[in-house]
Amino acid sequence: MPKTSQIVLLGTGNPNANPDRSGPSVAIVVNDTPYIVDFGPGVVRRAAAAYQAGIEGLDMWRLTRAFLTHLHSDHTAGYPDLIFTPWVLERFEPLEVYGPPGIRAMTEHILAAYREDIRERIEGLERANESGYLVDVHEIEPGIVYQDNNIKVEAFPVKHGSWQAFGYKFYAPDRTIVISGDTAPTERCVEEYRGCDVLIHEVYSVAGFETRPPGWQKYHSSVHTSSLELAEMASKARPGLLILYHQLFWSASEEELLLEVQSGYDGKVVSGKDLEVY
Repeated sequence: MPKTSQIVLLGTGNPNANPDRSGPSVAIVVNDTPYIVDFGPGVVRRAAAAYQAGIEGLDMWRLTRAFLTHLHSDHTAGYPDLIFTPWVLERFEPLEVYGPPGIRAMTEHILAAYREDIRERIEGLERANESGYLVDVHEIEPGIVYQDNNIKVEAFPVKHGSWQAFGYKFYAPDRTIVISGDTAPTERCVEEYRGCDVLIHEVYSVAGFETRPPGWQKYHSSVHTSSLELAEMASKARPGLLILYHQLFWSASEEELLLEVQSGYDGKVVSGKDLEVY
């Protein structure tokens, strides 16, 4: 029987503390094996909610593979949670993490910060296992970064400030799924997106952007993608389905943002929400 993939939006939020949207995180699940991209605030609780809703692959002990697009805090604030909570809930396998330069140092500092917690859990009455909190870190470069019997994962560079940031392309048995991470529009992105089955892309509202102070306008226009820019890229790349996430609405509504994209793109597009499955 051919393996089919599930896309679970664990978090569609951004740095704003929206209680309805957890921090950025997407799970690709194949054959009950999850591959998590980014670990924003709330990632483990959202995975637990998805598991309770019937996504078997997001049981705590299965959360062992994760990929990071970049080091911004809204994409990494859930990292300690992803390391420790599944371990406390009896994950035995170490966590494998793939990400840009800097993720190794971040991991080492997190483990150092929780040193006393680790000691007490292993040596105290709890008697936790001695492997489930460990992290196998891979600092990556563009190209194929991971492959197993379920999936192949390719990283490609995106434009998001002065540091290295990546998007990811997942070659699942039944479809190709691309996750942009945070990025300004580039021709390289268009080429990476071209003809994929699903494109999950960050976006900000043009109408909402007009209400922002000049300093923030300079920042967002340099490192993020507007609704109209995304429409232009999608029109060239023609994904089978475009899913908006990390939406920056500001004063605009979700419906208005979606209409902005649709004004320049005639393909299938949805505005993603936490815990939706595609």
